[in-house]
Amino acid sequence: MATIASFTPSDQHRKRPPLPGGTAWWVFCAATASALAVFSSLGPHRVWGTAAALGYTAAALLAVRGRSPRTAGAVAVTGAVLLPLLVLLAVDRAQLEVRVVARSAGLLLTDGTPYLQHPLVPADFNPYLPGMAVFGLPEAVAGPGPLTDPRLWMGTAFLGALALALPAGSRREPLRWIAACPLVALPLAVGGVDLPVAGLMCLGLALAGRGRADAAGLALGLAAALKWTAWPAIPVALALLAAASRGEDRPGNRTAPRCGLVALLTTAALVLPAALRDPGAFRAHVVDFPLGLTDAVSSAASPLPGHLIAAHVPGGGTLALLLLGVSALLLAFSLLVRPPETATAAAGRLALGLLLAIAFMPATRFGYLVHPLVLAAWAAARHAPVHPLLVRVRKQASR
Repeated sequence: MATIASFTPSDQHRKRPPLPGGTAWWVFCAATASALAVFSSLGPHRVWGTAAALGYTAAALLAVRGRSPRTAGAVAVTGAVLLPLLVLLAVDRAQLEVRVVARSAGLLLTDGTPYLQHPLVPADFNPYLPGMAVFGLPEAVAGPGPLTDPRLWMGTAFLGALALALPAGSRREPLRWIAACPLVALPLAVGGVDLPVAGLMCLGLALAGRGRADAAGLALGLAAALKWTAWPAIPVALALLAAASRGEDRPGNRTAPRCGLVALLTTAALVLPAALRDPGAFRAHVVDFPLGLTDAVSSAASPLPGHLIAAHVPGGGTLALLLLGVSALLLAFSLLVRPPETATAAAGRLALGLLLAIAFMPATRFGYLVHPLVLAAWAAARHAPVHPLLVRVRKQASR
């Protein structure tokens, strides 16, 4: 005699929250894009806002008429990513970051360092780590053109890493929604250095959640060589691997140290050669400029708490850095006291830590919020809805 019992995997106790995709969401996106088209002083942003508003409005109309979320999402991606990207490539317009990355690649090939020795104005500064110059190498080698534009390679790296971080059978819907989200669609079209960093962080946490320590260390090391915002992902991944090792009760398990070592070696191999080539320039570009310690003022000046404190409070720069340090210590303390046990929990912890860091940075902008957004969306989308597995259990006859 047999009975049927339901079994739910331990990582799927709760049904994943649905990603927004109805009429109200597309109307909100259209309003956001329209506002940027009207009020932005940046030409590429106005182009994006105009095209994206049309795409989002069309998606909202399709949703009202009962068309599938897949169709509405595809229209939104076309209007918010593909159309403005093609227009901007045709007229050779991009966000300043794209030109900074392209220039840094040329400097890396000629001078061995991606940093100008004596930067004077904000446009001279390259606040990214040396690994970011890789995305400018096609243009530095083959010359400017639509196919060598750094934003294409940054967007490809982001979408590729994010796809690998998602389960093989459920990638299209999350990728479509994330690409259509205004905070992601804008940098995909005008150029954004934060996207490949966010994608690699998700991939690193996904690999750590699968117990693949070496691969996770490699992905996180690559991210850490692009921008400092990826650094908090490494201790979070180590805490995740350590918690999994304790759960398996295997005293000889060294997954966390291996992951940390691979991440450290990868980052060092990509960063140290350029940093040691000109330590003074490296510090001016990567440390002093982002923290607001140079005479040139960064254009990253969104009215978030850290910038407001630094700009309007006596000694505010020091106070903002202190708050930034306190938030980092609180994240480290939480990892020691209650380490995340799943990749989803690790992504949530990292998103919170990055949100605090972005809030308290003296030089910051709203675009940096793409990091916690992508992490949160990936955490919500990485599991399929719960469909309890039916397991046949043989009932022993009692005697």
